[in-house]
Amino acid sequence: MSTGKRLVKYAMYFKRPIFLGLLFLTGAVIAELTGPFIAKHIIDEHMTMGKIEVEPIAWLLCLYLILAMITAILRYFMYIYLQVGANRVVQKLRKDVFGHLQILPIQYFDNLPAGKIVARVTNDTEAVRNLYVQVLSIVATSLITVIGVYVGLFILNWKMALLALVMVPAVYLWMILYKKYASEYNGVIRTKIADLNAMINESIQGMPIIQAFRREKQMTREFDEMNEEHYAYQRKLLLLDSATSFNLVNTIRLIMFAIFILYFGTKSISASAIVSAGTLYAFVDYLTKLFNPITHIVNQFSQLERSLVAGSRVFEVLDVSGEKVSQETMLRYEGHVVFKDVSFAYKDDDYVLKNISFEAKRGETVALVGHTGSGKSSIMNLLFRFYDPSKGKIFIDGVDITSLPRQTIRRHMAIVLQDPYLFTGTIFSNVSLNDPGISRKKAEDALKAVGAERVLGNLEKGMDEPVVEKGSTLSSGQRQLISFARALAFDPAILILDEATSNIDTETEEVIQHAMDVLKKGRTTFIIAHRLSTIKNADRIIVLEKGVVKEQGTHDKLLAQSGIYAEMYQMQARVTS
Repeated sequence: MSTGKRLVKYAMYFKRPIFLGLLFLTGAVIAELTGPFIAKHIIDEHMTMGKIEVEPIAWLLCLYLILAMITAILRYFMYIYLQVGANRVVQKLRKDVFGHLQILPIQYFDNLPAGKIVARVTNDTEAVRNLYVQVLSIVATSLITVIGVYVGLFILNWKMALLALVMVPAVYLWMILYKKYASEYNGVIRTKIADLNAMINESIQGMPIIQAFRREKQMTREFDEMNEEHYAYQRKLLLLDSATSFNLVNTIRLIMFAIFILYFGTKSISASAIVSAGTLYAFVDYLTKLFNPITHIVNQFSQLERSLVAGSRVFEVLDVSGEKVSQETMLRYEGHVVFKDVSFAYKDDDYVLKNISFEAKRGETVALVGHTGSGKSSIMNLLFRFYDPSKGKIFIDGVDITSLPRQTIRRHMAIVLQDPYLFTGTIFSNVSLNDPGISRKKAEDALKAVGAERVLGNLEKGMDEPVVEKGSTLSSGQRQLISFARALAFDPAILILDEATSNIDTETEEVIQHAMDVLKKGRTTFIIAHRLSTIKNADRIIVLEKGVVKEQGTHDKLLAQSGIYAEMYQMQARVTS
């Protein structure tokens, strides 16, 4: 389905206010276009041969004034209803896009910068809004006016009306030519806007690195180059628009009036057909009224193309296959996890995990270690079903996890990331994530369980302390403890700690380690850690190298083997000593 048809389909969700607006518009046009006929009647019937009939002229002028007032009132309601309909359409479009983003697979966000996604949800939907708010009302008004004018022209003089119809194919042909170039230019412009947004977003996120490494001028140069390319295509579009609006319509206007003068001049010479003054006035009035809406239509070509290109970009997001959020629930599982001959590749056959097999029984703590790129985080991505295995199976309590909805499985899992993400709100809202099942007391208990009062005790408002985006006003230790409390508040059967202590100072790490000894009871815990000293008490340590399990066992057993783990442990011991 084309972008235009899909935008029409969205408009049909709110067809009542839109149709009412168009109905009021039609009434307003009819009332407005009746005026020239009243003027014709006054001139031809009551102002002839030097005799002016005052009373009927006064009544007709009153009727003319009333029609003008009716036109203004109808246009007022037309504007309101069309605006209401347009705003509701765009509201639904934005809601659908944002809602669809929530169910898209993680790999979609891996491949597209956040700034570009934001541009589609905000800038592109705003451009689509202009289609409904601006283009629809102006084009609808103009088209109905043009149709009404042509009806009036045919009533007055059908031969001259046929000549006036010549401008319709002329405007249509120009629109096709315009679309050919404008579509290309607008496509580049919308892409560059998204690129600029992505770069701005990336620059803000990475400002400490930019300033620390003195890359301010370099970033400015890169931004200027991108901005200059955006300007170049804007300039091309401006030149195209300049040739479209006034110049095109004014040329057609001059041609039409030349034909009009020639036609009526010839008629005035012929004794067989004399044109009345009223008809002449009405014809001139209608021609004048004809060119204004045509100018408005032509002027909307640019906005129409921008909106269509923006709409296609929005629908590209909606066309990416997502997975609906399942409402299916299941009892809290035991947490017995089995990986059986699991292989996984993010792209094609470039496997980052190869024939991984291991078992984690309920209540056990399993640590995954290995050098960067060994596949530790990929195992967790599979367990959380951010991705599914390319080969092999993963079982929880004997059930293949791919046979269950992702959300159902995740209901009894929790994760603490190396760089925890906090949302704008309060500490309480970040622990509970506004889940009605987590009370204030439960959140407090979770914070106490991880020893957060020792780190958060100096905050003036306690759990109601405001948190800005990403928790930038809090220390890394405070953010990590809040993230840890969040995971515990949801009481998971499987707890995943993805290098959760790597960014924490020694004192805070001791707090978390003490809490973990109590909190790991009754749940299966997976730990990804660079600090091998933090996993000495793990029930099983799995050593990965280039996506393959090389060693597994307890801390003491692996040290006795004098293999990869022992070498890594001794190296860290030398560094910290």
